[in-house]
Amino acid sequence: MIATIRRIGPTETSVIGGLCALLADAVHDGASVGFLAPLSDEKALRYWQPVIAGLDGGMVVWVAESDGQVVGTVQLALNGKENGSHRADVQKLLVLRTHRGRGIATALMNAVDQYALAHGRTLLVLDTIAGSPAEYLYRHLG
Repeated sequence: MIATIRRIGPTETSVIGGLCALLADAVHDGASVGFLAPLSDEKALRYWQPVIAGLDGGMVVWVAESDGQVVGTVQLALNGKENGSHRADVQKLLVLRTHRGRGIATALMNAVDQYALAHGRTLLVLDTIAGSPAEYLYRHLG
């Protein structure tokens, strides 16, 4: 793996451009992440700005960086309901097409798993397209 994985906070707006490019790369590759191609820079920015600004709430975001470039990300939405304090939702695990196959998605998911366990989240849920490379990855990781 040639990427550094780190959790980001609400003041780290310097990564927004890279996250926008990453989201566009995924959408243009056919990823089912809530957007349709072609994804404009404005739509990507409108998505990421409130996500980053709201990181002091129930969302946790990690980025994978290589040579100063954002090459991957994943989000963990912590369930705030009284009966859901044991679970969280994995969202938008994305890796640039040019950086796939290098263990970045696995490293991002390992960061999610470690954080979730440390915060009492014993059930992680997600959705993905059946038969997709993402489904294979999630099954492989257990």
